[in-house]
Amino acid sequence: MATLALRADYHGDRKDSADKFGGAILVYINWDKHLFFYSAKAFPLDPNMPFAAVLEHVIGTHFCQHPEYKDIDWGTVEWSLNNEPFQPVMDKSLAENGFDHKCLLRFKTAEKSAFADAGV
Repeated sequence: MATLALRADYHGDRKDSADKFGGAILVYINWDKHLFFYSAKAFPLDPNMPFAAVLEHVIGTHFCQHPEYKDIDWGTVEWSLNNEPFQPVMDKSLAENGFDHKCLLRFKTAEKSAFADAGV
């Protein structure tokens, strides 16, 4: 969310601008309706990385702690990128799939989380 400075002559440096990531892009990833992970996780990723590698090495490594992860039917997952419906092309790079710096990738699984009523 943008903020408004109290003084018109104030110009602060952004500490998370793309030029500070050495060619990587910051990608936020969230598993919707699975509050075991209370917010999106942030990853600095190579924009040339194929989406299949993100699924295996990023999502697979960082969301597998959830007991329901092993039961995901990836063929039925609903994806969104920056709050727009998205269908990833597995062998194309993040850049070719439309990812940009500080984008939000969300995935929603058909299974209802058993933790939905547990407050976690």
